[in-house]
Amino acid sequence: MPQRRARPTAKNGWTGRNGKSDGNDRTSKSGRLSGWRRTPAPPPTPTPEPSPSSSTDAPPSEPSDAGSVVQAALYRDGVRVSAPDTLADTFRELREQPSGMAWIGLARPTERELLSLAAEFDLHPLAVEDAMEAHQRPKLERYGDTLFVVLSAARYLDTPEEVDFGELHVFVGPDFVITVRHGAAPDLSAVRQRMEESPELLQLGPEAVLYAILDAVVDGYAPVVAGVQTDIDEIETEVFRGDPAVSRRIYELSREMVEFQRATRPLVGMLHSLMAGFAKYGTDEELQRYLRDVADHVTHTSEQVDGFRQALTDILTVNATLVTQQQNAEMRALAEAGFEQNEEIKKISSWAAILFAPTLVGTIYGMNFDRMPELHWVLGYPFAILLMAVVCTSLYVIFKRKDWL
Repeated sequence: MPQRRARPTAKNGWTGRNGKSDGNDRTSKSGRLSGWRRTPAPPPTPTPEPSPSSSTDAPPSEPSDAGSVVQAALYRDGVRVSAPDTLADTFRELREQPSGMAWIGLARPTERELLSLAAEFDLHPLAVEDAMEAHQRPKLERYGDTLFVVLSAARYLDTPEEVDFGELHVFVGPDFVITVRHGAAPDLSAVRQRMEESPELLQLGPEAVLYAILDAVVDGYAPVVAGVQTDIDEIETEVFRGDPAVSRRIYELSREMVEFQRATRPLVGMLHSLMAGFAKYGTDEELQRYLRDVADHVTHTSEQVDGFRQALTDILTVNATLVTQQQNAEMRALAEAGFEQNEEIKKISSWAAILFAPTLVGTIYGMNFDRMPELHWVLGYPFAILLMAVVCTSLYVIFKRKDWL
């Protein structure tokens, strides 16, 4: 491998440190909007996939094709000076630029590409391993003069009404920024375009790029918060309307809020750690304003997410109460219907017993036997009729007292 040029001392005493953030109004202390927010960024222009190429002076460990490189560019004094097609070309040109900065964007890179970057920029093996495996919690770690940041970006999908999370790994060194994206969010091409339109910010170096990326990730939370708020409003309506499918929707949204909390909560601590190092590392005053603004937004977003989760817990409790009340009402209605049925059966049974008594007497006297005491008795017929009347009257009185009739 060719000899690497000596790394220049970081601007503003740049060294890695830990931190997190949240905010909404992007206004600096001077009252003007942040440089990368003065004008809305136009839609990103699709970047054509670079054609495979090779470099004769590239180290053997470096890939010869563009692979998963989304975009790579070299900057000097805040202005882009070149856009190499491959990592090998990027490494070579960075060595040739005594005061340049490389900004390399990767999407789901291969192991070979990451190992090539690690060899070129002295990236720590643990950080490289995290970037390969993904599925890391948001964190900020410092390895020598390189800062490794893991961020969890989010976007709201309108059609399925769900939150999609992506993972972003950022390596920040004295003269380079490497982003490794796992997922669709965030749109870093828009961040790059806004920074290139503000060379006075970009010339502050890799630290400014990191803050711009943090700002973009946090801004991406705003549409998610709005979408979740709409979902919660709809869920409340469905709960009181008695929609049977609302419980599943509450559960799924609650799980998304748990993941959203995991994305926002660590950012608060990370950004406050960065702010604590302002004086120690001589961070530019303008960047200090931006970072404080981002930290405010992260804090606000984190509080909103906590509120959403609590609201969903309350809604789930209310829904369970309403379902229980509905079940109790149905059970009561069934019990009342059963009681009414029992009353009708009692009446039918009572009248059946009353009618059975004369039938029994008549049946006995209707048997064809010659030797029955009452057959030749003058009062036999009146006695039979009287017996029927007495039995029926007695049964009627008994059933009436028992409220069967």
